[in-house]
Amino acid sequence: MIADKRRTIILASGSKARRNLLKQIGLEFSVVPSRGSEKRFLRGRPSDFVMGNALGKAKAVAEKFKSGIVIAADTVVLVGKKIIGKPKNVRDAFKALKLLSRRPQWVYTGLAVIDIASGRILTDYEKTKIYMYRLSNKEIRNYFRKVSPLDKAGSFDIQGLGGVFIDRIEGCFYNVVGLPLAKLARMLKKIRVEVF
Repeated sequence: MIADKRRTIILASGSKARRNLLKQIGLEFSVVPSRGSEKRFLRGRPSDFVMGNALGKAKAVAEKFKSGIVIAADTVVLVGKKIIGKPKNVRDAFKALKLLSRRPQWVYTGLAVIDIASGRILTDYEKTKIYMYRLSNKEIRNYFRKVSPLDKAGSFDIQGLGGVFIDRIEGCFYNVVGLPLAKLARMLKKIRVEVF
């Protein structure tokens, strides 16, 4: 166990987007990417799927510390009943983005917050519906020349160049980026961590 004298916040993710979002709301935190295993196949409700994965990640990091607040998240894109996660390669990313531009999609993010000292565990989720413009093969290839799709669920970045693909969204924008900030702030408030 790593001793922790303060009630520090620990982000159980190596995601640059998630780090930037926590900085955006003024939280000070350390980063400890989780090695917790994730489920790959959807059984049951998407909300349970992403919350379960987020909790697994949070627990894997929490067991390394004696105190602190661990935040973990898991984001998936769902088209019908098919999960579109991070692509294995560029060919996989191409197929995913082509599919996403043909049909509306849901983005689910599961959140898990663990207060290590008290043992309190909170889980919740957010979902957002996205409508994309129909993309040509050329547009997808040109996008991949400028942006690597390999570290992004759904193979695109809504906060960057991929934002030009979006016709409209229904729900939380930050959920699509990877961390629904309003939902997270309400969870943190329950364990007496105030964002402002």
